Amino acid sequence: MSHKSGDADNHKTEQSVIPTSCWGSGVSADAKLIEKNLLGIKEEFAHCKLRIIGVTKYFGLNAIVEGYNAGLRDFGESRALEAVEKINQLPLDVREGSRFHFIGHLQTNKADLVVRHFDYIHSVDSLKLAKVISKAACSLNKREKVLLQVNNSGETQKFGYSKNSLMADLPEIKLLEGIELVGLMNMAPLDADELELRKLFCDLREFRDELEKKFELKLPELSMGMSNDYRIAVQEGATMIRIGRKLFK
Repeated sequence: MSHKSGDADNHKTEQSVIPTSCWGSGVSADAKLIEKNLLGIKEEFAHCKLRIIGVTKYFGLNAIVEGYNAGLRDFGESRALEAVEKINQLPLDVREGSRFHFIGHLQTNKADLVVRHFDYIHSVDSLKLAKVISKAACSLNKREKVLLQVNNSGETQKFGYSKNSLMADLPEIKLLEGIELVGLMNMAPLDADELELRKLFCDLREFRDELEKKFELKLPELSMGMSNDYRIAVQEGATMIRIGRKLFK
């Protein structure tokens, strides 16, 4: 079975479902629709401690503003330059009242920019990147919250740590002064069936538990699940879900 990545920005090819010319575009979002969709997800998972991250990467500035007005406080973006341009144009109350999550593949030469503007980085996939993030954060006298991306589906075209590589790097990463390790992130293939999705999400949760025990640390966050599979992800322990079209379309 061929597997397609669930997020174009964590995919090693240059192809994406939506042309790159549309990133950060003026595609608008409807406030009432966002509010309705957000309320539906919140009610469905009211019994869970769950952070809903509104993925606004394919939408213009008003998606963040209208999402904020509807009650969203967490927003996910994947392209550093376009995202920072949007963030800097936000009304002050929205910008200061929101948490911004970088969820795409991060190049080391963009790390300083992302650390300056984002509260969380979900896609740390190498010791080299972790060191660059830590250095940038220390220069700002902050500790950047990061999640380590795990490619537990084994897709060669997708970014992320293998389990063995993460095990090898984690002792050094956990000592970096500018980084606060908060959890793990994964991305399931778009065409995975329910059985495979459950296996991948459960596997990430169990791997997190293994890391906590082996390295004596806490990794409370599991960022897994998007618009097509978030229900299964939550059932398997997700604490953060990354939702785009289910909120904004």
